[in-house]
Amino acid sequence: MWLYILLGVLIVTIIAWFFRHQQKLRLRAHLMQEAIRNRDFTFRMPTNGMFFGERAMQETLNQLGGTVRQQINQNEVESWERLTRVLTHEMMNATAPITSISQSMLNRPDVKGTPLEDGIRAIFDTSQHMSNFVVNYRKMSELEKPKMSDVDLRTMVGDISKAYPQLAWEVNISPDLRVSADAGMLRQVLMNLVKNAMEADARKMVIQVIDDETVRPSLEASQPICLYVGNDGLPIPAEVCKSVFVPFFTTKRGGSGIGLSLSRRMMLQQGGMLELAEQPRHGCHVGFLLTILQIP
Repeated sequence: MWLYILLGVLIVTIIAWFFRHQQKLRLRAHLMQEAIRNRDFTFRMPTNGMFFGERAMQETLNQLGGTVRQQINQNEVESWERLTRVLTHEMMNATAPITSISQSMLNRPDVKGTPLEDGIRAIFDTSQHMSNFVVNYRKMSELEKPKMSDVDLRTMVGDISKAYPQLAWEVNISPDLRVSADAGMLRQVLMNLVKNAMEADARKMVIQVIDDETVRPSLEASQPICLYVGNDGLPIPAEVCKSVFVPFFTTKRGGSGIGLSLSRRMMLQQGGMLELAEQPRHGCHVGFLLTILQIP
């Protein structure tokens, strides 16, 4: 009799556990669906308490979010690249004759010292400004193909820190860490981030390798690492965060707005990524995440 009662209790317990387990799986699916609907591909669901098959599926979905996020960013950069090529061509055709003609007019003796000079000079200065704008467009569309090599990341960061002794540096990178990258491009990306930090009145830079499993879905030959680059400068307003990588978007007076967008494109060309960290670390007010390929 007691055996049947115990068996019944066991069956009821198993059924109740199975039902709760299925409810948790349904909640997971709902949360991931909402994240994707809101274009948030950084989701990462825990895998504890799952069977080995469910765990493998969840880990794949976690990694897939990072892969989708990188592909979307790649497509976005390519779209901006196509647009800049068209605009560069059209704007150069329009500004070149204006600059040439206005410059010739300014050199004429019958224009110098007359009321016409101020108007023509305004036209010349405006056309020069537009020409500089076109040059910035070209920087976005004429990057050379990266020349990948074995880069000592710790040494590179050390060299950059020596160029900015006015900053306090906190570097946590293993001395034996080597990455596969275009050394010139990677250096320029890091220096762009440092310059942006200084323009935001930063006094400290934090550069360290962090464990972020969302960057791991990647590549067969090399294992990606995540490099955190943070500073204690002025924080980026929430309403601006989604636009920091848009070409020519800037909140700085006299800024070109190509530094971050160009840096992201250079990282993508190397098989990596540059993103704004959702939560700054270690007392920083702003942080960026660089995905770089590690030499196995």
